[in-house]
Amino acid sequence: MAETRKIYVLNGPNLNMLGTREPEIYGYDTLDDIAERMEDAANRAHVEIDFRQSNHEGHLVDWIQEAHVEGAHAILINPGALTHTSVALHDAIKGVAVPVIEIHLSNPHTREPFRHKSYVGMAAKGTIAGFGAMSYMLALEAALEL
Repeated sequence: MAETRKIYVLNGPNLNMLGTREPEIYGYDTLDDIAERMEDAANRAHVEIDFRQSNHEGHLVDWIQEAHVEGAHAILINPGALTHTSVALHDAIKGVAVPVIEIHLSNPHTREPFRHKSYVGMAAKGTIAGFGAMSYMLALEAALEL
């Protein structure tokens, strides 16, 4: 039997506050709600999901490198505010062979001007944004097609 494909789903700063933090922008789904839906979809697709969240940039860098070493099928990442500031995430993504899909619940281009630039997006294979919690499911669908 073929080895199970593994997809890392990485979440950055403040995403642990989903459901209560600015729900008019980010919705009422918690990160656990999203993880549960993704796990169900992954099981149906016969892939493994490794779902993680950290408020620390270095953890995300370490996990990107871990995904590479482990031979992950893809990385889905919602870097939160690090989207707009992290050259370290940009470089980590550029340094691995694993395809990366950037995820955003809101559409950064419709928000404050400082959110219009994405260092992560510059390195990622693609970006899915603006569909709320469904952005994660759309990214999973895209990753399965890679």
